[in-house]
Amino acid sequence: MRTIRIHADLPLDPGSELSLPAQASEHVARVLRLTAGDPLTLFNGDGNDYPASILTVGKREVTVRIESRQILHNESPLPLTLAQGVARGEKMDLIVQKATELGVVRIVPLLTERSEVKLDSTRAEKRLAHWRAVAASACEQSGRARVPEIIPALPLATWLGNLDTDGALRLALLPEASRTSRELRFDASGGLLVVGPEGGLGERDIAALTAAGFDGLRLGPRILRTETAGLAALAALQALHGDG
Repeated sequence: MRTIRIHADLPLDPGSELSLPAQASEHVARVLRLTAGDPLTLFNGDGNDYPASILTVGKREVTVRIESRQILHNESPLPLTLAQGVARGEKMDLIVQKATELGVVRIVPLLTERSEVKLDSTRAEKRLAHWRAVAASACEQSGRARVPEIIPALPLATWLGNLDTDGALRLALLPEASRTSRELRFDASGGLLVVGPEGGLGERDIAALTAAGFDGLRLGPRILRTETAGLAALAALQALHGDG
C-alpha cells in the first residue's frame, strides 16, 4: 500500500491533534479523497516522519492525530548545493523537482551574464514561493523528510561575494573543462555545483567563478541543455561519491 506523505510546515509532536494547512487540507480532501480513519504521514523538514490518522474531513479543514515519530536515514552523505542559472518557465520547475529527488541540500537560483529570465521583486517573490512548493512536493513523493533550502534569486557576483569558506568543493559545469566527476575528492563539506542558464555561462561569469576558486567540470563529449546538465551531474556525483 502506498504511503501518503504530506508536508506540513508546523510543529509536529506524537499524541497531538492539529488542523492541516489550507492547501494540504484541500489536497487531502479533494484530490486524494481521504476520509476519517485513513492513515497518512506528515513531515515538516526536521528529518522525521510522523505517522498520523485523519480525525475529521471538512470542506476546508482536515484534522489529524499524530501517532508517532520515525527518524529517517535517507539523506545523502554528500551535501551538494546546486547553483542554477534561472531557466525559463517549466524548465526551472523540473530542475528544482529532480534536484530535490537527487538529494541536494540547497538550491541557489542565479542571474548570470546570459540569463533570459527577468525577475522584478514581486515576480521573484512569487517564483520563490512556487519553487519551494515544488521542492516540498518532490519530498512528499521521494520520501525525503528534509526539504532543501531555496534562497531568493540573486546575481552571480552577489552570491560569490557572500560564499562561506567552509571547504566545499567548488565546481562549474563547462563543456571545455577537462576534469571529470571520477577524479573529484570530497570531504564532509560536500560541494557547490554551478550550472549556466539556456545560453550557458558567459566569459565574465567564468572569470568571476575562477577568481572565486571554482574548477571546471566536464560531463562528456556532448553539450547538454540546462535542464539536463545539472541533473546529470548531480546523479553522477551521487552515484560516485554519495548515495552510491
